[in-house]
Amino acid sequence: MPRLETADIETDLSLFKYDNLAQLPPAYRTLDRAERTNRIEAALATLGEDVVVLAHNYQRAEIVDHADFVGDSYGLSTEAAATDAPYVIFCGVTFMAESADIITDDDQTVILPSMEASCPMAGMAEALQVDSAWTALTDATDDTVVPVTYMNSYADLKAFCAEHGGAVCTSSNAHEVFEWAFERGDTVLFLPDKYLGRNTAHRLGLEDAIAEWDPWDTAGTDAAEVATADVILWDGYCQVHERFREHHVTALREAHPTANVVVHPECRRAVVEAADVVGSTATIRETIANASAGETWAIGTEIHLANHLDRWYPDVEVLALCGDACMDCNAM
Repeated sequence: MPRLETADIETDLSLFKYDNLAQLPPAYRTLDRAERTNRIEAALATLGEDVVVLAHNYQRAEIVDHADFVGDSYGLSTEAAATDAPYVIFCGVTFMAESADIITDDDQTVILPSMEASCPMAGMAEALQVDSAWTALTDATDDTVVPVTYMNSYADLKAFCAEHGGAVCTSSNAHEVFEWAFERGDTVLFLPDKYLGRNTAHRLGLEDAIAEWDPWDTAGTDAAEVATADVILWDGYCQVHERFREHHVTALREAHPTANVVVHPECRRAVVEAADVVGSTATIRETIANASAGETWAIGTEIHLANHLDRWYPDVEVLALCGDACMDCNAM
């Protein structure tokens, strides 16, 4: 498996020398945007087919504008797997580049511009915590527990699920993976996003059979009681989507009575119930792409994607669901 590495300023492929962007040499930090753009495009033209640039939907416009492909974590992984380019620059967070590194060939190198770009939610399910929880839960029940992890997690957690008869899901196929898991066991342990897990359980009619496992308060968590649930949710979340509240939807509809609302399934249950459409970032993009001219859509996901959609589809009125209170992903 090729190594995952940060870009080196000494090489032709360099974007950043240091993990901390503030440590970039002043010559790079003080460039105006036009000059940066010209230099990047010139470098990419020189490199040609030797490099492919992948950018997540949540990246800023000045990153997305240089990308060969823009998409969600799953979509970008499929592009990484499909390319023959020897170098893959993955403008995303660590678990995304890690996944791409696993599925690309040994003679390809995946470059993550900054190793500081770590997803807080992925970091909420540490291997030692998961091992401890698994032991406690499986010791407390004779039922078969099947672990399922969201793709937005690190490779060690994906490996853990595989080793224990589980699987990896996306936000789009989580319900299908839950059904697959219940064909093989009695209980699903879902990690690391409790909101996606809860929304998936509701979709399957299991809203009354849910328990949560708090890895930071194991003393206050009764493993025997939790293990009686059909769905056990790890207490992790995306800080961007967790910020949305039902009152944001109410206020939006009051201000824009004809507006439609589309949100990500990483949002709280009440927000999902109040929305018109729920889906992955790919689904959100498709929803706006297929909207009729003059329609109004409020976007309940990371603010940069809402801004991109507003740029890409000028005939559709695109609003950020919580206005100025909407967050960007601080790792992007």
